[in-house]
Amino acid sequence: MEVTKTVTKKFKEFIFDWAFETYLLVGGYGSGKSYQCALKIILRCIKEKTKVLVVRNVYNSHKESTYDLIDEIITGLGLTHKVRKLKSPIEYIFWNGSRIIFKGMDDPAKSKSINGVAVVWIEECSEVKYDGYKELLGRLRTPGVSLNYILSCNPVGRENWVYRHFFVRLDDEGNETVILDEETFYRQGQISLGKVYYHHSTPDDNPFLTVEYIERLDDIKNYDKPLWRVARYGRFGAAGTRVLPQFNVAGNIDDFNMAITVIPEKNRYYGFDFGFEESYNAVISMAVDLKNKILYIYDEIYLNKITDDKFAQHPKMIEHKAKEHELSADSEDPKAIAYYRQQGFNIRKCKKFAGSRLSYTRKVKRFRQIICSPKCINTIRELKDLTYKKDTKGNVMYDEFNIDPHTFSAVWYGLDRVTVADVKERKSNSRRGRK
Repeated sequence: MEVTKTVTKKFKEFIFDWAFETYLLVGGYGSGKSYQCALKIILRCIKEKTKVLVVRNVYNSHKESTYDLIDEIITGLGLTHKVRKLKSPIEYIFWNGSRIIFKGMDDPAKSKSINGVAVVWIEECSEVKYDGYKELLGRLRTPGVSLNYILSCNPVGRENWVYRHFFVRLDDEGNETVILDEETFYRQGQISLGKVYYHHSTPDDNPFLTVEYIERLDDIKNYDKPLWRVARYGRFGAAGTRVLPQFNVAGNIDDFNMAITVIPEKNRYYGFDFGFEESYNAVISMAVDLKNKILYIYDEIYLNKITDDKFAQHPKMIEHKAKEHELSADSEDPKAIAYYRQQGFNIRKCKKFAGSRLSYTRKVKRFRQIICSPKCINTIRELKDLTYKKDTKGNVMYDEFNIDPHTFSAVWYGLDRVTVADVKERKSNSRRGRK
């Protein structure tokens, strides 16, 4: 059967290409990526008998998004009399046996048990957990059937798994490997690497948007510039209220080192957050200029999947022990603290109390400047674009964040005895005393 449909220029290659295993579409608001994904799938269903699985994080969110979008396209193609539209459970059945079924990752077992799937579309893939995505990769396999994955989303923070899987990967030691450079992605717009086809789009690629809609997107710049970059230009980064807007990376390393040098040991602090499997051991070295209310972050250790005995032998940990630096650690792991004490470390439990997350966050925010050494790549990665999490009603949660920032926890613990409002010098907490 032949159908006629005008295809947007930016998406023409994507619409008709099925040579890649994975298609990743990232774009700004209203760029048309979801519509083009739905159109691609429908054209495949018309051409040949195909079973398609459409996935969203929550099943009920399909009804007013992907399900209605597919219905709109089917209607526009004049195929409503040839395609059955089921409502419970929601599904589309084509005259040639093709089927489009819808599932949510809130009930992943049902998605894993589906057989014969040839195409999986994960809409708003950044909202799906990485473990769920990996389950779909591993379980949806049918002998003799070539499986294509289509992933679509708005740009996300750089800590989201979509960015970490397709653009910059992080190993167990916190080292980054660039798979695809962001600026290259934005500039070229359509790139293929191995089995992955990357597609970037902006609202300018959608000729059907009104001038008023574009103007509303541009207006976002006046009150939320990070969100404006995401919505208007489809660029990765923080989309929300930044926790530490005063956080900056040192531009002149010589000036930075000079500023650190003149700060005495009694105003140096060392925070230790424990981690192992999913989280990381993070040790952050800081210097505080209380007079000018500047926090300097000048060194870090950032590792996971490492046992305490091996971590204690890390060269920087050995240096902390030799210099008798007071490590302020997470009080919720007394066994680990006891171990490091036995190994000769000057380590103590930080003070935790009801509301301490919020209290410590506010304390760090009171610094006029937070200047970080460029060598602290994991601290920069976690704190530069750290944003507050929102509840289901859109209200900001001031003690929850878009990621689990291990370096921020280490900063909290290290500074638990610091009172930012007090610019007077305090007595030393170090065994070494004053210098």
